[in-house]
Amino acid sequence: MAREFKLPDLGEGIHEGEVVSVLVSVGDQVNEGDPILEVETDKAAVEIPSPFTGVVEEIRVQTGDVVSVGDVLVVFSDGQTEKKAKAGEERPRVESMPDREAEPGRKGKKSAPEGKKPQGPRAGDENRTDGRPVPASPSTRKLALKLGVDLRGVSPTGPAGRVTAQDVRDFAEKEENLSETPEREGRQPAGRRASAGTLSRIELPELPDFTRWGSIHRVPVRSIRRATARQTALSWSQIPHVTSQDEADITELEALRKKHKEAVKIEGGKLTLTPFVLKAAASALKRFPHFNAALDTETDELIVKDYLHIGVAVDTEDGLIVPVVRDVDQKSIADLALEITGLSRRTRDRKVSLDQMQGGSFTLTNIGALGGGHFTPIINYPQVAILGTGAAKMKPVVRENPRGGHAIVPRLILPMVVAIDHRVLDGADAVRFLRTVIDMLEDPEKMLLRIG
Repeated sequence: MAREFKLPDLGEGIHEGEVVSVLVSVGDQVNEGDPILEVETDKAAVEIPSPFTGVVEEIRVQTGDVVSVGDVLVVFSDGQTEKKAKAGEERPRVESMPDREAEPGRKGKKSAPEGKKPQGPRAGDENRTDGRPVPASPSTRKLALKLGVDLRGVSPTGPAGRVTAQDVRDFAEKEENLSETPEREGRQPAGRRASAGTLSRIELPELPDFTRWGSIHRVPVRSIRRATARQTALSWSQIPHVTSQDEADITELEALRKKHKEAVKIEGGKLTLTPFVLKAAASALKRFPHFNAALDTETDELIVKDYLHIGVAVDTEDGLIVPVVRDVDQKSIADLALEITGLSRRTRDRKVSLDQMQGGSFTLTNIGALGGGHFTPIINYPQVAILGTGAAKMKPVVRENPRGGHAIVPRLILPMVVAIDHRVLDGADAVRFLRTVIDMLEDPEKMLLRIG
């Protein structure tokens, strides 16, 4: 008996990925748990294990395909029946999903009366008619269930085809208005007022024919760049950003770093500025816990995390990847240096696991290694703040002279910025948070003693 293996739900709203490699061939004998595919999803390459023991009868994907949760990837036979194909002889690739109503054991749907709209299953059935789940957050699904809305019938306006809570509300309002009208053929009642979210829905104009002005070539947006585009569009469209910038005098901190960097190097780590900034950020997050939170717009509640898992943005050849350092407050500077060194290496080698990419409650991004100064970072949704640092440079600074008066002295100055979600935090909060981080960096002894 043939058994279909579909792309499973990989968690945290991930609903699609790109096939990096196919690890089996038609005719291969596979045991349960053996890796059969490598899929890159949400900036991480993940090996997909086989849920069955059997013979690979059919492979429906190939390298480079973008697949969604619920798509059939591989078809297995149980190994007891005659093989459908010989090893190394693949069947033609299926180009479309099978009709769900034709699947064995699934009851067919009744045809809608002529002239009526097909109703389909009510809320709670998360599958489209093509077998793919509707992209939506758990809170949006809960709202749909509460309002009796079938997600498959809702037109999505969120990034990457995601159904938003406002989409569900608009759909429910439309259905309610139609139910109060004698005619139910889908026409909007005359004089109906536009819903709250209508003005924010901008239909993109069609792109011009660029070949009118010269030759062009197209480059597919795939892999990390695709995930980054989706995530930044989501963050920028949903979060009202406010930034606060300042500078830290890290002259003493740099002396401390240089003093101990060789000892950390012997242990296999690299003592950069990042572990110190992480430790300072952890202290500030404890003092200002609302920076370590997420906003639930369905319940109007702030979800404050009691853990301090901080994502550290890593620049790779394929784009920006953000692995997570867990329990930063519970680790020493040396421990953080060792962990970040290994984590960064695995990230650049594309060996970081999906689990190491998830669960971040706050993010640190640093463009200093590239020589950049002040910049405006984008918050990593659904977080509510992000801390950024630039390149530290020697600058002339006016300081009080111990013998009276003032003197201009060279100091190592680090540009810093914090971006906040203005729905949750105010500009004054950003200033206080950033000054707390700066005070820690300017007084390394206070930071190491965890005072603050």
